Amino acid sequence: MTTLTPTTPPPEGCIDTQVIDDHILLIGINRPAKRNGWTPAMFRQLAEAYTRLDDDPSLRVGVLHAFGEHFTAGLDLPQVVAYLQRGEKLTPAGLVEPHDFGMPGYRRRQKPMVAAVKGICFTVGIELMLGADIVVAADDCRFSQMEVQRCIMPTGGATLRMPERAGVGNAMLHLLTADEFDAAEAYRCNFVQKVVPVAGLIDAALAIARRIAAQAPAAVVATRLNVLKAIELGQAAAVADFVPAQKVLAASEDAAEGVRAFIEKRPARFTGR
Repeated sequence: MTTLTPTTPPPEGCIDTQVIDDHILLIGINRPAKRNGWTPAMFRQLAEAYTRLDDDPSLRVGVLHAFGEHFTAGLDLPQVVAYLQRGEKLTPAGLVEPHDFGMPGYRRRQKPMVAAVKGICFTVGIELMLGADIVVAADDCRFSQMEVQRCIMPTGGATLRMPERAGVGNAMLHLLTADEFDAAEAYRCNFVQKVVPVAGLIDAALAIARRIAAQAPAAVVATRLNVLKAIELGQAAAVADFVPAQKVLAASEDAAEGVRAFIEKRPARFTGR
């Protein structure tokens, strides 16, 4: 079982990062004394970590997780309410925006992200996991998109991705009632892809990340972006990328290695070139 050791966080919390297996960036939410309630400093550091993932050519996949018993109880409202009232962004412009829905002035993430959620996963926690590509949930998860209880609208992607994954009726059920639901319901709604015992959560997420990291990096990025283009811009836009993207991939060293590995009946050893 993989055990992760956090740093001692400051009162406003922090985001811990750690590289494992040379290619996987672990991104840890670290404010367990406050149930990982989000502060402006944490949002900034999270965006910096996502930007690092995209900018470091040796990194191939990220894993978003949390220290302590809970993923997050949501926003630390006393610390962020002034930002909301001013309409001010919590993430500095020019970085990769972790919610990944194309905010003006921010970069879109290129590389895949696996989210590992546990315990309480409220509001921004749900939106961050839906902004990832694959979600593994512990069987003790408690979810709630409770913004309407505080006269706030979810603006981290829940209004986009909940109906996309679960259909309009299921999305409205959870968005408009601010109810609390469990991992089984999250799985039924396609918000999460796997439900595992909490003790095995990190290992389950890492197993997926390692499988992704073993594939050809450029092909992983191209495939991910094509799926998102199809969802956001439609089938024709995604199909238009088929030939040009395949042409670039086929000319790479990794494509040649893929052919050699096929002929030699062995796992491919991709370098990202």
